[in-house]
Amino acid sequence: MRQKMRTIAMAWLALAALVFPAAASAAEGESAGAASAKGLGRPAFTAAGKEFRFDTGALRGTLRPQGRSLGLAPVIDSASGSTLSGGAGLMSHYRLLDSEARYGGGAWEWSSTAKTLADGSVEASWSADASRQIVARPTTEPAPRLPFDLKALYCWRAPNALDLVTSVTAKKDLARFESFLASYFHGFPESLVYVKGCPQTGGKTGLLAAVRSHGDWQMFPRDEAALKIIGDGRWKRPPNPVDWRIMPPLAGPLAVRRDAKSGLTALIMAPPDDCFAIATPYGEEGHRSIYFSLLGRDLKAGQTATARSRLVIGRNISDEQAVAIYEAYVKEARHED
Repeated sequence: MRQKMRTIAMAWLALAALVFPAAASAAEGESAGAASAKGLGRPAFTAAGKEFRFDTGALRGTLRPQGRSLGLAPVIDSASGSTLSGGAGLMSHYRLLDSEARYGGGAWEWSSTAKTLADGSVEASWSADASRQIVARPTTEPAPRLPFDLKALYCWRAPNALDLVTSVTAKKDLARFESFLASYFHGFPESLVYVKGCPQTGGKTGLLAAVRSHGDWQMFPRDEAALKIIGDGRWKRPPNPVDWRIMPPLAGPLAVRRDAKSGLTALIMAPPDDCFAIATPYGEEGHRSIYFSLLGRDLKAGQTATARSRLVIGRNISDEQAVAIYEAYVKEARHED
Protein backbone atom coordinates (compact mmCIF):
# COMPACT_ATOMS: atom_id res chain seq x y z
CA MET A 1 0.00 0.00 0.00
CA ARG A 2 2.81 2.44 0.88
CA GLN A 3 4.54 1.75 -2.45
CA LYS A 4 1.25 2.28 -4.29
CA MET A 5 0.75 5.64 -2.56
CA ARG A 6 4.34 6.64 -3.38
CA THR A 7 3.83 5.75 -7.07
CA ILE A 8 0.64 7.83 -7.30
CA ALA A 9 2.28 10.75 -5.49
CA MET A 10 5.21 10.75 -7.93
CA ALA A 11 2.81 10.70 -10.85
CA TRP A 12 1.14 13.83 -9.52
CA LEU A 13 4.50 15.52 -8.97
CA ALA A 14 5.09 14.90 -12.67
CA LEU A 15 1.74 16.55 -13.44
CA ALA A 16 2.71 19.51 -11.24
CA ALA A 17 5.91 19.90 -13.24
CA LEU A 18 3.82 20.25 -16.40
CA VAL A 19 1.28 22.80 -15.14
CA PHE A 20 3.19 24.53 -12.35
CA PRO A 21 6.91 23.91 -13.07
CA ALA A 22 8.46 26.34 -10.59
CA ALA A 23 6.19 25.16 -7.80
CA ALA A 24 6.90 21.50 -8.47
CA SER A 25 10.60 22.18 -8.02
CA ALA A 26 9.96 24.02 -4.76
CA ALA A 27 7.66 21.30 -3.48
CA GLU A 28 10.25 18.61 -4.14
CA GLY A 29 12.57 20.65 -1.92
CA GLU A 30 11.30 22.71 0.98
CA SER A 31 7.53 22.34 1.18
CA ALA A 32 7.37 18.62 0.52
CA GLY A 33 10.14 17.98 3.02
CA ALA A 34 7.88 17.52 6.02
CA ALA A 35 5.70 15.04 4.14
CA SER A 36 8.74 13.25 2.76
CA ALA A 37 9.89 12.68 6.31
CA LYS A 38 6.68 10.72 6.77
CA GLY A 39 7.64 8.63 3.72
CA LEU A 40 4.84 9.92 1.49
CA GLY A 41 6.61 12.52 -0.67
CA ARG A 42 3.76 15.04 -0.73
CA PRO A 43 2.84 18.30 1.05
CA ALA A 44 1.16 18.27 4.45
CA PHE A 45 -1.16 20.44 6.53
CA THR A 46 0.16 21.92 9.79
CA ALA A 47 -2.10 22.63 12.77
CA ALA A 48 -2.12 26.28 13.93
CA GLY A 49 -4.60 26.71 16.76
CA LYS A 50 -8.07 25.90 15.44
CA GLU A 51 -7.05 26.08 11.78
CA PHE A 52 -4.64 24.26 9.47
CA ARG A 53 -1.98 25.94 7.33
CA PHE A 54 -0.41 24.75 4.10
CA ASP A 55 2.43 25.84 1.83
CA THR A 56 2.96 23.39 -0.99
CA GLY A 57 5.34 25.54 -3.05
CA ALA A 58 2.56 26.14 -5.57
CA LEU A 59 -0.17 27.24 -3.17
CA ARG A 60 -0.38 28.48 0.39
CA GLY A 61 -3.21 29.31 2.73
CA THR A 62 -5.52 27.91 5.37
CA LEU A 63 -7.99 25.07 5.82
CA ARG A 64 -10.88 25.71 8.24
CA PRO A 65 -10.01 29.38 9.00
CA GLN A 66 -10.53 30.23 12.69
CA GLY A 67 -11.84 26.71 13.15
CA ARG A 68 -14.91 27.38 11.00
CA SER A 69 -16.59 24.47 9.17
CA LEU A 70 -15.15 25.52 5.82
CA GLY A 71 -12.68 24.24 3.24
CA LEU A 72 -9.63 26.12 1.90
CA ALA A 73 -9.82 29.87 2.61
CA PRO A 74 -7.77 31.69 1.60
CA VAL A 75 -5.85 29.98 -1.19
CA ILE A 76 -2.93 32.05 -2.50
CA ASP A 77 -0.88 31.49 -5.66
CA SER A 78 2.70 31.38 -4.42
CA ALA A 79 4.19 32.69 -7.67
CA SER A 80 2.10 35.85 -7.97
CA GLY A 81 0.76 36.34 -4.44
CA SER A 82 -2.77 36.50 -5.86
CA THR A 83 -5.69 35.23 -3.79
CA LEU A 84 -7.53 32.56 -5.76
CA SER A 85 -10.41 31.78 -3.40
CA GLY A 86 -13.43 33.90 -2.63
CA GLY A 87 -16.50 33.78 -0.43
CA ALA A 88 -16.67 30.59 1.58
CA GLY A 89 -13.48 29.19 0.02
CA LEU A 90 -12.71 26.12 -2.06
CA MET A 91 -13.96 22.56 -1.48
CA SER A 92 -16.39 23.56 1.28
CA HIS A 93 -19.40 21.44 2.21
CA TYR A 94 -22.52 23.51 1.67
CA ARG A 95 -26.10 22.22 1.42
CA LEU A 96 -27.05 18.91 3.03
CA LEU A 97 -30.19 17.56 1.39
CA ASP A 98 -32.38 14.52 1.04
CA SER A 99 -35.79 13.86 -0.47
CA GLU A 100 -37.60 15.23 2.59
CA ALA A 101 -35.42 17.89 4.21
CA ARG A 102 -32.64 20.43 4.04
CA TYR A 103 -30.42 20.37 7.11
CA GLY A 104 -29.79 23.99 8.03
CA GLY A 105 -28.34 26.45 5.56
CA GLY A 106 -25.24 24.35 4.99
CA ALA A 107 -22.57 22.25 6.66
CA TRP A 108 -20.68 25.46 7.46
CA GLU A 109 -23.53 26.39 9.81
CA TRP A 110 -22.98 23.27 11.92
CA SER A 111 -20.38 22.66 14.62
CA SER A 112 -17.54 20.34 13.66
CA THR A 113 -14.12 19.23 14.85
CA ALA A 114 -10.90 18.50 12.96
CA LYS A 115 -7.50 16.91 13.46
CA THR A 116 -4.33 16.21 11.51
CA LEU A 117 -3.50 12.59 10.71
CA ALA A 118 -0.09 10.93 10.58
CA ASP A 119 0.22 11.40 6.80
CA GLY A 120 -0.31 15.18 6.99
CA SER A 121 -3.96 15.10 5.94
CA VAL A 122 -6.81 16.67 7.92
CA GLU A 123 -10.03 14.93 8.93
CA ALA A 124 -13.04 17.12 9.74
CA SER A 125 -16.06 15.59 11.49
CA TRP A 126 -19.68 16.63 11.97
CA SER A 127 -21.20 14.32 14.60
CA ALA A 128 -24.93 13.66 14.77
CA ASP A 129 -24.73 13.24 18.53
CA ALA A 130 -22.85 16.52 19.09
CA SER A 131 -24.32 18.53 16.23
CA ARG A 132 -25.59 22.03 16.82
CA GLN A 133 -26.24 24.94 14.50
CA ILE A 134 -23.67 27.65 15.11
CA VAL A 135 -25.28 30.17 12.74
CA ALA A 136 -28.50 31.47 14.25
CA ARG A 137 -31.59 31.79 12.04
CA PRO A 138 -34.94 33.30 13.11
CA THR A 139 -37.13 30.37 14.16
CA THR A 140 -39.45 29.29 16.94
CA GLU A 141 -38.53 25.65 16.48
CA PRO A 142 -35.94 23.92 18.67
CA ALA A 143 -32.50 23.54 17.13
CA PRO A 144 -32.43 20.27 15.16
CA ARG A 145 -29.66 17.71 15.13
CA LEU A 146 -28.15 16.08 12.10
CA PRO A 147 -29.50 12.57 11.35
CA PHE A 148 -26.07 11.50 10.08
CA ASP A 149 -22.35 11.75 10.76
CA LEU A 150 -20.34 13.60 8.11
CA LYS A 151 -16.59 13.34 7.63
CA ALA A 152 -14.28 15.16 5.23
CA LEU A 153 -10.69 14.05 4.63
CA TYR A 154 -8.43 16.65 2.96
CA CYS A 155 -5.11 15.38 1.56
CA TRP A 156 -2.55 16.95 -0.78
CA ARG A 157 -1.87 14.59 -3.67
CA ALA A 158 0.69 16.95 -5.25
CA PRO A 159 1.74 20.62 -4.80
CA ASN A 160 -1.19 21.73 -6.96
CA ALA A 161 -3.66 18.86 -6.38
CA LEU A 162 -5.90 18.35 -3.35
CA ASP A 163 -8.00 15.23 -2.75
CA LEU A 164 -11.19 15.32 -0.68
CA VAL A 165 -13.05 12.24 0.55
CA THR A 166 -16.56 12.90 1.90
CA SER A 167 -18.20 10.17 4.00
CA VAL A 168 -21.72 10.06 5.40
CA THR A 169 -23.04 7.55 7.95
CA ALA A 170 -26.82 7.59 8.32
CA LYS A 171 -28.44 7.52 11.76
CA LYS A 172 -31.85 6.94 10.17
CA ASP A 173 -33.00 5.95 6.70
CA LEU A 174 -32.19 8.75 4.23
CA ALA A 175 -33.60 8.91 0.69
CA ARG A 176 -31.49 10.39 -2.11
CA PHE A 177 -29.02 12.03 0.26
CA GLU A 178 -26.87 14.77 -1.27
CA SER A 179 -23.79 16.64 -0.07
CA PHE A 180 -23.50 19.80 -2.18
CA LEU A 181 -19.81 20.70 -2.39
CA ALA A 182 -19.05 24.38 -3.09
CA SER A 183 -16.00 26.23 -4.39
CA TYR A 184 -15.88 30.03 -4.71
CA PHE A 185 -13.12 31.72 -6.71
CA HIS A 186 -11.68 35.22 -6.86
CA GLY A 187 -11.30 36.13 -10.51
CA PHE A 188 -11.65 33.13 -12.86
CA PRO A 189 -14.47 34.64 -14.97
CA GLU A 190 -14.79 31.65 -17.31
CA SER A 191 -16.70 28.55 -16.16
CA LEU A 192 -16.86 25.35 -18.21
CA VAL A 193 -18.36 21.89 -17.70
CA TYR A 194 -17.51 18.62 -19.49
CA VAL A 195 -20.60 17.50 -21.43
CA LYS A 196 -21.69 14.90 -23.94
CA GLY A 197 -22.15 15.94 -27.55
CA CYS A 198 -24.95 18.50 -27.89
CA PRO A 199 -25.95 21.34 -30.24
CA GLN A 200 -23.92 23.84 -28.19
CA THR A 201 -20.73 21.80 -28.76
CA GLY A 202 -21.42 20.94 -32.39
CA GLY A 203 -22.38 17.41 -31.41
CA LYS A 204 -18.95 16.65 -29.92
CA THR A 205 -18.07 15.71 -26.35
CA GLY A 206 -16.16 18.56 -24.72
CA LEU A 207 -16.07 21.49 -22.33
CA LEU A 208 -19.07 23.79 -22.61
CA ALA A 209 -18.81 27.39 -21.39
CA ALA A 210 -21.49 28.55 -18.96
CA VAL A 211 -22.61 31.74 -20.69
CA ARG A 212 -25.36 34.10 -19.57
CA SER A 213 -27.62 33.32 -22.53
CA HIS A 214 -27.98 29.79 -21.12
CA GLY A 215 -29.35 31.14 -17.82
CA ASP A 216 -28.08 32.65 -14.58
CA TRP A 217 -27.87 29.31 -12.73
CA GLN A 218 -27.09 26.16 -14.69
CA MET A 219 -27.24 22.50 -13.67
CA PHE A 220 -25.60 19.67 -15.62
CA PRO A 221 -27.06 16.25 -14.64
CA ARG A 222 -25.28 12.92 -15.00
CA ASP A 223 -28.36 11.08 -16.33
CA GLU A 224 -32.15 10.76 -16.11
CA ALA A 225 -31.95 9.46 -12.54
CA ALA A 226 -30.03 12.60 -11.55
CA LEU A 227 -32.76 14.75 -13.14
CA LYS A 228 -35.33 13.14 -10.87
CA ILE A 229 -33.26 13.99 -7.79
CA ILE A 230 -32.75 17.59 -8.92
CA GLY A 231 -36.48 17.96 -9.53
CA ASP A 232 -37.79 16.39 -6.31
CA GLY A 233 -38.38 19.75 -4.62
CA ARG A 234 -35.10 20.07 -2.69
CA TRP A 235 -34.13 23.27 -4.51
CA LYS A 236 -37.32 25.04 -3.46
CA ARG A 237 -36.38 24.83 0.23
CA PRO A 238 -35.12 28.03 1.90
CA PRO A 239 -32.80 29.73 2.46
CA ASN A 240 -31.88 30.82 -1.06
CA PRO A 241 -33.95 28.47 -3.25
CA VAL A 242 -32.66 28.12 -6.80
CA ASP A 243 -34.45 27.68 -10.14
CA TRP A 244 -31.85 25.80 -12.18
CA ARG A 245 -31.64 25.84 -15.96
CA ILE A 246 -31.10 22.20 -16.92
CA MET A 247 -28.17 21.83 -19.29
CA PRO A 248 -26.78 18.96 -21.42
CA PRO A 249 -25.74 15.80 -19.54
CA LEU A 250 -22.25 15.30 -18.20
CA ALA A 251 -19.62 13.38 -20.12
CA GLY A 252 -17.96 13.11 -16.72
CA PRO A 253 -17.87 15.14 -13.49
CA LEU A 254 -15.28 17.76 -14.53
CA ALA A 255 -15.62 21.52 -14.17
CA VAL A 256 -13.12 24.22 -15.05
CA ARG A 257 -12.67 27.81 -13.89
CA ARG A 258 -10.20 29.82 -15.97
CA ASP A 259 -8.61 33.28 -15.71
CA ALA A 260 -7.31 34.20 -19.17
CA LYS A 261 -5.32 37.22 -17.95
CA SER A 262 -3.16 35.26 -15.51
CA GLY A 263 -3.39 31.89 -17.22
CA LEU A 264 -4.49 30.34 -13.93
CA THR A 265 -6.87 27.42 -14.34
CA ALA A 266 -8.74 25.43 -11.69
CA LEU A 267 -10.16 21.96 -12.30
CA ILE A 268 -12.60 20.18 -9.99
CA MET A 269 -13.42 16.55 -10.71
CA ALA A 270 -14.97 13.43 -9.25
CA PRO A 271 -15.43 9.79 -10.27
CA PRO A 272 -18.66 9.33 -12.28
CA ASP A 273 -20.37 7.22 -9.60
CA ASP A 274 -19.63 9.75 -6.84
CA CYS A 275 -21.15 12.92 -8.38
CA PHE A 276 -24.57 13.07 -10.02
CA ALA A 277 -24.57 16.72 -11.16
CA ILE A 278 -22.43 19.85 -11.52
CA ALA A 279 -23.84 23.35 -11.09
CA THR A 280 -22.47 26.80 -11.87
CA PRO A 281 -23.70 30.31 -12.52
CA TYR A 282 -22.67 31.85 -15.82
CA GLY A 283 -18.95 32.56 -15.75
CA GLU A 284 -18.87 36.28 -14.94
CA GLU A 285 -21.65 36.11 -12.30
CA GLY A 286 -20.47 37.43 -8.94
CA HIS A 287 -20.32 34.14 -7.03
CA ARG A 288 -17.60 32.76 -9.38
CA SER A 289 -18.57 29.33 -8.08
CA ILE A 290 -18.68 25.65 -8.94
CA TYR A 291 -20.85 23.11 -7.13
CA PHE A 292 -20.69 19.31 -7.13
CA SER A 293 -23.76 17.27 -6.15
CA LEU A 294 -22.18 14.31 -4.37
CA LEU A 295 -23.76 10.92 -3.59
CA GLY A 296 -27.50 11.15 -4.40
CA ARG A 297 -28.01 7.75 -2.79
CA ASP A 298 -30.48 6.04 -0.48
CA LEU A 299 -28.90 5.15 2.86
CA LYS A 300 -30.23 2.78 5.50
CA ALA A 301 -29.59 3.57 9.17
CA GLY A 302 -26.00 2.61 9.96
CA GLN A 303 -24.92 2.57 6.31
CA THR A 304 -21.92 4.66 5.14
CA ALA A 305 -21.48 6.16 1.67
CA THR A 306 -18.34 7.84 0.36
CA ALA A 307 -17.66 10.32 -2.45
CA ARG A 308 -14.29 11.45 -3.76
CA SER A 309 -13.33 14.72 -5.46
CA ARG A 310 -10.15 16.49 -6.50
CA LEU A 311 -9.05 20.12 -7.00
CA VAL A 312 -6.17 20.86 -9.40
CA ILE A 313 -4.82 24.39 -9.97
CA GLY A 314 -2.30 25.17 -12.70
CA ARG A 315 -1.41 27.58 -15.48
CA ASN A 316 -2.42 27.58 -19.13
CA ILE A 317 -4.20 24.22 -18.98
CA SER A 318 -5.96 23.76 -22.32
CA ASP A 319 -9.33 22.07 -22.70
CA GLU A 320 -7.60 18.98 -24.06
CA GLN A 321 -5.16 18.87 -21.15
CA ALA A 322 -8.00 19.34 -18.66
CA VAL A 323 -9.86 16.35 -20.09
CA ALA A 324 -6.66 14.28 -20.12
CA ILE A 325 -6.03 15.13 -16.44
CA TYR A 326 -9.60 14.10 -15.64
CA GLU A 327 -9.33 10.82 -17.55
CA ALA A 328 -6.10 9.97 -15.72
CA TYR A 329 -7.85 10.71 -12.43
CA VAL A 330 -10.76 8.40 -13.27
CA LYS A 331 -8.33 5.59 -14.11
CA GLU A 332 -6.52 6.17 -10.83
CA ALA A 333 -9.81 6.10 -8.90
CA ARG A 334 -10.81 2.81 -10.53
CA HIS A 335 -7.43 1.36 -9.64
CA GLU A 336 -7.96 2.32 -6.00
CA ASP A 337 -11.45 0.74 -5.84
